[in-house]
Parts: sequence; C-alpha cells; structure tokens
Amino acid sequence: MREPGFWQAGHGHLAARLLAPLAALYGAAGARRMDQPGAIGPCPVICLGNFTLGGAGKTPAALAVAAILQDLGAAPVFLSRGYGGRLAGPVQVSATHGSADVGDEPLLLARAAPAVIARDRPAGAALCRSLGATAIVMDDGLQNPSLAKSLAFAVIDAATGVGNGRVFPAGPLRLPLRRQWPHIGGVILIGEGAAGDALAAEAKTRGCPVHRARLVPDAVDLSSGRWLAFAGIGRPEKFFTTLREAGAALVGTRSFPDHHPYREAELMALAEEADRLGVRMITTEKDAVRLPPGFAARVEVLKVVLRFEDEESVRRQLTAVIQRATSETYL
Repeated sequence: MREPGFWQAGHGHLAARLLAPLAALYGAAGARRMDQPGAIGPCPVICLGNFTLGGAGKTPAALAVAAILQDLGAAPVFLSRGYGGRLAGPVQVSATHGSADVGDEPLLLARAAPAVIARDRPAGAALCRSLGATAIVMDDGLQNPSLAKSLAFAVIDAATGVGNGRVFPAGPLRLPLRRQWPHIGGVILIGEGAAGDALAAEAKTRGCPVHRARLVPDAVDLSSGRWLAFAGIGRPEKFFTTLREAGAALVGTRSFPDHHPYREAELMALAEEADRLGVRMITTEKDAVRLPPGFAARVEVLKVVLRFEDEESVRRQLTAVIQRATSETYL
C-alpha cells in the first residue's frame, strides 16, 4: 500500500480523527498480543523491527548487525517472514528462489549469510539452528510475540519518526508507542531530523541505548549522465533524495507501492520513457530482485550500506546480550 499523506500531516487531521476509534480497537488488540510470552529460541535472537508500517531501513540494519556478529565470532542466520512470497516455510533461501517465492528482502539477506523464511517464527528459528546458527538475526517481527527476542532494536527513520503519532489506520504506528517501548532494547536512528531526535530523547529517558547511523551509497558512479529513477519501497522519495545527494541528475522519478510486483506493461513504459529522454534507469537493490533478468540488465542498482556513527557501542551491546543469553539459557 501507499502511505496516505495525512499520516505525516499532524495529529489533528480530520481523516486521522475519523479513523481514531478503529485505530484504538486495532492498537489495543495488537498490544495485548505483543505482550504475550514467546517461545525461547535455540540460540540468541536479535530482532530488527519498526514502530511503524513502511520502510525505515530494517534490512540494511540487519545486514550491518549480522556483519558485527560475524566479526565477533558468531554464526548469524537471518530469519524473515518472507513478505510478498508464496512459500510459508520454514525453508532456506537459495539461488533457485525468486522474489515471488520468498519475497525481496530475504534474497538480499541471503547474499551475506544463510537466510530462512518462515511464517511460523519458532519453526524458522529451529531451521536456523540446524543450519549452524549461533545467533538469529530477525528482519522485522517486532510485534510478533511467537518467538522471544534476546534483543530487539527499533529502526527509526529520523526524517519521519512516527509520523502523526497515531495507530493504523489513523497513522503509521503498528501499535501504541507507549506499549511498544517496553519491548525495545535499543534504537537504531537512521539519518537526521527533528522527529528522530524527539524519539531519541524519549529513548534515553527510558534508559534505551540510541545508535545513530546513516545509509551510504555504494559502488555506482552517479556523477555523470542523466537518470530515470524508480522504486517500489516504503518511502521512494527517500531513495530519490539519496540519489540527488550523491550527485545524480534525475530527469524523472516513478514511485510504486512497497514490495510492488512489476507488471510487463509498467516495465515497458519505464523503458520507453528512458529511451525517449535518452537517460539511464536506476533503482534500489530491493526492487532489482523483483525485475525479470532481461529488463534488469538495463537498470543500474544503487547499493547502500548502513554505517554506525559509533559501531563500538553496538558491538558492546550485542556482546553483552549474546553472553547473557548464552550463559542463562543455552548452556
């Protein structure tokens, strides 16, 4: 779905107020579910989740956390629901799978470490362990109580924060914010913005560590030529802004819903527009795995990596959690 404009328009917007009763019911039911105890995993579980619907950078954060775990000597395996894929799992993501099978994000994760998709998270965790996991990195699933988390990070886009502060469908929050904070062990704040600063201040009052980070473009030279950019992610404008800040001359931009399965007619229209304008096409890694090979060959991909301002503080928190979880539960 596309995010409605009023989600960022302020707490008192008419549409938000009209939807508030439905949001109250949805939020109360979800909060009660989130408070339920989950099954203890076979090894420490590190969750990267969102307070809100839509993209905030969970997958780059999961990749960065897994890289730190590997450097610490752990063997991380990714666990994802596989949103947008047809397979329920549990199944290990392999080179034979496409985004229609397992979703787009697991395909990216599997390039860095073994990845499992499972709608049943405890069953997925068991498969992770059988693949040699000494730590499970769960991409999303913060509000899902079925599997207990050793540590849960809330990944926040500092530019948007929690929008109008209301619960879906009146706003972008998955559940009331006050009911989510007790489940959080750390915040990963990506980028700059007053909305993110306010959440960081609240996290600190709760004794919750805040790890500031940024997404850094990698590999593609954007300084020459002109570009037609397209994206089907939570916030396409964020991608377009990243391109401009990296020096790309954008002649046109096209936005699609998150996890959008591109139709042939849409791809033909993009190719025809690029040819007419005499420009090159560029998209995100997440979009690229949803493109057919023939079309993908015509498209440049902007790779981004997440860099922590103070990686050592993340390392210390991960080390402490793994040591505590291992000594208390798994020996």
